[in-house]
Amino acid sequence: MLSFVKALTRRFVFKFSTEFSTEHMPLPLLSLLIWIPIVAGLVVLRAGSDAARSRTRWIALVGAVAGFLPVIPLVANFRNDVTSMQFVENVQWSPTFDIAWHVGVDGISLWLVALTALTTIIIVVASWESITERTAQYFGAFLMLSGFMQGVFTSLDGMLFFISFEATLIPLYLLIGTWGQANRRYAAIKFFFVSFLGSLLMLMSMLYLYSQTHSFDLALWRETHLGTWPQVLIFLGFLAAFGVKVPMWPLHTWLPDVHLDGPTGAAVMIGMLKLGGYGLLRFALPIAPQASHFFAPMMITLSLIAVIYSSLLALVQTDMRRLLAYSTISHMGLVTLGLFVFNRIGQAGAIVQMLSYGVVSGAMLLCTGMLYDRTRTASIAEYGGVANTMPRFAAFVMLFSMANIGLPGTSGFVGEFMVLMGAIRFNFWIGAMAASTLVLSAAYTLWMYKRVIFGAIANARVAKLKDLGNREFMLLGAMALLVLVIGLNPKPFTDAIDPSVGTLLAQSERSVHPSDSAPDGGEHLQAAAPAPAAATTRTPG
Repeated sequence: MLSFVKALTRRFVFKFSTEFSTEHMPLPLLSLLIWIPIVAGLVVLRAGSDAARSRTRWIALVGAVAGFLPVIPLVANFRNDVTSMQFVENVQWSPTFDIAWHVGVDGISLWLVALTALTTIIIVVASWESITERTAQYFGAFLMLSGFMQGVFTSLDGMLFFISFEATLIPLYLLIGTWGQANRRYAAIKFFFVSFLGSLLMLMSMLYLYSQTHSFDLALWRETHLGTWPQVLIFLGFLAAFGVKVPMWPLHTWLPDVHLDGPTGAAVMIGMLKLGGYGLLRFALPIAPQASHFFAPMMITLSLIAVIYSSLLALVQTDMRRLLAYSTISHMGLVTLGLFVFNRIGQAGAIVQMLSYGVVSGAMLLCTGMLYDRTRTASIAEYGGVANTMPRFAAFVMLFSMANIGLPGTSGFVGEFMVLMGAIRFNFWIGAMAASTLVLSAAYTLWMYKRVIFGAIANARVAKLKDLGNREFMLLGAMALLVLVIGLNPKPFTDAIDPSVGTLLAQSERSVHPSDSAPDGGEHLQAAAPAPAAATTRTPG
């Protein structure tokens, strides 16, 4: 790794796409985006300690803010009319195996990169007083996790993606296993091994693609025409890794444990950053297009099960954190549904849903964490009448609950509306079943809100609760602003996403001709979905 860093600094060359020249952007923004939080994490580990918690926290906050700074020129200079990757940096890492430091962003990854950097700041601020032991290790792990996440969302090289993807497991495992609750070790080990087993299957798919192309370049992988069985096996390998991270039913069982026994910060990071959905749309759909169509009925079925079954499970939960875990599984079912209906508004809606629900779920988890920090319990039965002692907190929870339901004007509405419209265009009855999420999410969210927030003060513990402090108010205020900005004016987001969705849809609709495919007996999978609609994406509002 040290030799790679030296080579990177000595021979760094950026190769921007022809639409975006180096004259406009003289800094390696994506490298800074990845390495600033990683280096900041190392600095925190070296300079921080429990004996100097204040210094440790401020170093972590400075590192998180510094990691966000490259996002500003990225968003400001991003061109919505360009469908290719922008801000591309391409430096040869291993010529023997054709592995490169190859990074770039398009309309899909741009907002995920921005959300990652913003989430890091949010978690540092949210954990300011709640983490009192091994403070340096906690903040250092989160900062390095942020850098690895940025590597996942910007990688254009398969091996670089795999290294970044796997690197995220280490800090997450440590965070869950060290700062979690009573059963934290079980939750951490379960999360690690379920994720790692899926990643091994993904690695097998990647190595097969390398054997066919002698390169780890994702663009070359997408252009390679594969036969029936190679596509099937590659798709299943990617599904094993990314289905766990979505999480899809029935690969979801680790998430309730992490929500219940992991630290709030880890749950927020997992909830706000959608590695699984991103992996499916970046790898499975364009690299194995015919297999994606072949498995579309299965994926749609699993998505509908996740939407309905997880919502029903959420209705019977007695712990707020487990309820929000099943809510996440249900809402992410809409993401996979949108991806596999293979029309423009559905896939664009899936991406918007990843962004918007990332904000909403993060906000709901932060609110739950604030209550837990005050009372050391997340049991719904232990609350009641919180609005009487925490009126400002109750107002924020109301807004986030409405966004969780999908109320128009909030971020939760935009993605859900687009996915449901795409599902209805694909098949009316599939769209109708998916729309049941509107009723079910309202049922379990309002039931939780009523039990916790409204009514008379339930007990002495609730009577002693203190309302939000200035730090907490600013934190939830920033989250509320995001919820409203995305909900009231989604156009800047969808304008950036739409051209990239068009490219993704074209790649996932690519047919395999016998003359182009690898020898496999001449059989080819048949598309399970109709051709994409010619209409451009329309956003509500």
